[in-house]
Amino acid sequence: MAGWTSLDELLKKEVVQRGQEGCEVDGYAEKVAAAGTDEAQLMSLYNEMIALPIRSDFPYEEPSELADIRALRPDGPRKLSDSPDEAQWQDKFYGAWLGRSAGCALGKPLEVWHYMGGTESNPGWRNVQLWFEGADAWPIRGYTPIESRAEKEHGLSLASASMKSTREKIRFMETDDDIRYTVLGLIMLEEKGLNFDSFDIGKLWHRRLAYRQVCTAETQAYMNFTHATSHQKGQRPDNWDTRKDWVRTYLNPYREWIGAQIRADGFAYGAAGNPELAAELAWRDASFSHVKNGIYGEMFCAAMIAAAFVESDPERIVRIGLSEIPRNCRLAHDIEQAISIAKEAKDQVQLVDRIWEAFKHYHPVHTNNNAALVAASIIFSKGDFETAIATSVLGGWDTDCNGATVGSIMGATLGASKLPANWTQPLNDTLYAELIGFHPISISECAKRTYEVFRSIRASLAASGA
Repeated sequence: MAGWTSLDELLKKEVVQRGQEGCEVDGYAEKVAAAGTDEAQLMSLYNEMIALPIRSDFPYEEPSELADIRALRPDGPRKLSDSPDEAQWQDKFYGAWLGRSAGCALGKPLEVWHYMGGTESNPGWRNVQLWFEGADAWPIRGYTPIESRAEKEHGLSLASASMKSTREKIRFMETDDDIRYTVLGLIMLEEKGLNFDSFDIGKLWHRRLAYRQVCTAETQAYMNFTHATSHQKGQRPDNWDTRKDWVRTYLNPYREWIGAQIRADGFAYGAAGNPELAAELAWRDASFSHVKNGIYGEMFCAAMIAAAFVESDPERIVRIGLSEIPRNCRLAHDIEQAISIAKEAKDQVQLVDRIWEAFKHYHPVHTNNNAALVAASIIFSKGDFETAIATSVLGGWDTDCNGATVGSIMGATLGASKLPANWTQPLNDTLYAELIGFHPISISECAKRTYEVFRSIRASLAASGA
C-alpha cells in the first residue's frame, strides 16, 4: 500500500518523520538504503521505526486528540463578539472565497521544484523573484506572467498543467486541490452540520474524490480507510476510534505535511467568528489523515480564518490561531519565530529570505515552514491584500497553498467590496472544482451557500445555549 510512490521511498521519509517527532533514528537511513527494494526487510525496518519511543529529552508536548490539545493550549478568546450586519457578512464570505481563489491562482503556476525546493544556485523564493523580474513584472502586482527571460537565463519554467492561471490566460479559478477541499468542507457542513467526525470525512472522500485527486498523506489515508472498512459494507466499524489511528499513520510519513492545513477553510467559514469551534471542526477533518503538527496546522489556520471575519488586526488574528494549538509544540515555536521575523523585516525580500533560512530544514510541503510563511505574510502585510498574497507566494515552498490560505484570511477580513479589482475581475466569478455540481460554479454561489451554512450553525448553537 505504497500509493503513488515506492515502499523504499516511503521509508526514507519515515526516517525523517520519526526523527522530527523526537525519536532516535541514527543508523536507520543507512539500513533503509541497504535494504534496497526488499519488501520484507523494509517492512521489518518500518515496524522497528514505528515502535521507537520519543526521546526523554524531547522538549515538546504534541498530542493528537482534541481534549489533550485543548489542555495544553494558551488562553484565547474562543468566541469573538461580532457586529457585521447581513450584507457585511455576505460580503465577507464572498471576499473569503475570492481571496482564496486569487491567492491560489497566483501561486499555482509556480508549484514546481524550482520555486518549491530551490535550485543549486538559489533558494526557491529567489527563483520566484527572478521569474517576475525576467517578465518586467517585479514587484509582484498581478498574476504570474506566462513568459520570462528567466527561462533562458536561469533555466526556470512554470507548471505546464497550470497555464490557465497565468496573467495572460486566467479567466476563472481552475481546478485545484486547495479549492476542491474548500468545497468538500462546504458539502460536509451542508450534509451533516456539526454532526460529523473523521469517519465521515473518509466516507465523503470515497464518495466524492477519485484516487488521482489525492496525494501524500491523503493518498495513504484514502487507501488505509478502504482496507479498514472493506468488510463493513460502508458502515462505521465498531472500533473506529482505535482504527482511525492506523488509518492516519500506517505507511504515512506525510502525516505532518501541509495536506490538512489546506483543508481548513470550508469548516472555518461555517464557524466564522468562533475560532474554538473552527479549530474543533478542523481537528475532526485533520485527524483522518494527520497527527500532531499536521493537525495543528489545520486548527491554527481554521482559527485564524474564523477570527478574520470579525477581527482586523493581523497579529491579533495570528495570536488567536496560536491560542487553539499546544503552546509547547514545534508549530507554536515556529510561528513565534515567524512573528518576530515579520515584525523586524525591513522589506518583503528580507522577510522571505529570513523565513526560508529559518525553516528550510523542513520538506517544502511540510506544515510548519508553510504555516510560518503564512503567519509572517499576514503580519507583514499590515492589512494590504496584495502585499499579503504576493509575500506568501514569493516565499516559495507550497506557493498555491500559501497564497490561498493568506488570500482567504485577507478576503474574510476586508470583504469582497474592498479587494483589488485587478485580482478579482480576471476570475469572472467562476471556479472549477472537479466535483459534481461544482464544475463550474460561480464563486458567489459558493459564498452564498457558505453563508447559509454559517447561519444554520449559529442558530443551532444559539438554540442549544452553546
